Amino acid sequence: MSETTTEARTVTGRVKWFDPAKGFGFIVDEDQGGDILLHANVLRNFGQSSVADNAQITVAVQATPRGVQAVEVLSITPPEGGEDEHPIEGLNGMDASEIAALALEPARVKWFDKGKGFGFANVFGRPEDVFIHVEVLRRSGFADLAPGEAICLRVIEGRRGRMAAQILSWDSVAQLSAAGRQQA
Repeated sequence: MSETTTEARTVTGRVKWFDPAKGFGFIVDEDQGGDILLHANVLRNFGQSSVADNAQITVAVQATPRGVQAVEVLSITPPEGGEDEHPIEGLNGMDASEIAALALEPARVKWFDKGKGFGFANVFGRPEDVFIHVEVLRRSGFADLAPGEAICLRVIEGRRGRMAAQILSWDSVAQLSAAGRQQA
């Protein structure tokens, strides 16, 4: 007997919390209320190992005997606000369109320590590390990064060297590139 009791439907909600160490978290359905289980494997299939609290997320869900569960992540939009509350040195004055105009650089996470509030990534083909600030991570829709995780960065030259202005999941960039090629 199948554990799935209904067809998948699309739901948009907000991330209530997600704990990468526990391997799951919950989404609050914006239309119907109620919690939706988000398992780490479903998030990994989207190309991310974490997601920021309060990020908007669109998922395909199914009702199971254990409750409603996400079966596929369709999109993640980082949480709103925060730029004025927590300005980041080097990014002051840059708006979203200026950041979006920066080139994407493929990278792997070297290490990230959420407690310290920063980490570093290695950009393919470049010898120097790229600094990643926890606020840039949160504004990009992530809660944490795992060593070795494949990501794409938009990078600026900061006072102390290269620093990430935006972080995107490797898979989301690949999906955007494929969609762009199909439209051309």
